[in-house]
Amino acid sequence: MAKDIGINKLYRPEAVIFDMDGTLFQTETLLRLVHGRLFGTLRDEGLYTQPEPPVEALLGCLGMLLEDIWRKLMPDASEAARRRADVLMLQYELEGLSAGDGLLYEGVPETLAELKRQGVRLFVASNGLQDYVEGIVLHKRLGGLFDELYSAGGRGTASKTDLVRLLLEENGIGSAWMVGDRSSDVQAGAGNGLAVVGCAYAGFGDSGELDGSDVRITGFAELLELLPEA
Repeated sequence: MAKDIGINKLYRPEAVIFDMDGTLFQTETLLRLVHGRLFGTLRDEGLYTQPEPPVEALLGCLGMLLEDIWRKLMPDASEAARRRADVLMLQYELEGLSAGDGLLYEGVPETLAELKRQGVRLFVASNGLQDYVEGIVLHKRLGGLFDELYSAGGRGTASKTDLVRLLLEENGIGSAWMVGDRSSDVQAGAGNGLAVVGCAYAGFGDSGELDGSDVRITGFAELLELLPEA
């Protein structure tokens, strides 16, 4: 059940804005397959010969911009290696998605469909690349549920707060919930005056990752329980 840590602050939203990784999509079910391929290719191409960082370190960076991920994981790498890592990450993710790899969290399609049925507009705001976000929606058959997909890669924004601000302005949204699993999602919601629903089921962040959320959920379908109380 949703943890009642501020449910009185929620209002019935005109729209709900979702993070992608760790919120809708179980990213580790794809990245554990991509990780080894990516660093193996970098090694074969002579671009990165240092010890391969553990996949857990990559998972711990989810929610960050790609350039920040590589700076943290490969601090000694050249700019060429980081640019190549961008290309390989997207290539291998899309190949994996096309092959059926990766899972949505339980209840995601059904919950999104019900929210839409109830007249709530649905959006994605992700710090990932646009092709990656679109690939998940396509291959996991979520097409038609979202009004629009926003990504830092597609919009060139420097932070998720800026990305969400752009989304709100371009779509004329007056009230919304921000739903996500990382501190960047909490900051994006709070920075734009939105209610924040923290997703406590992914487990990528530290214990304080969702501090500042208005309410936390431990399963995606709990979103439907919040609507009647808003």
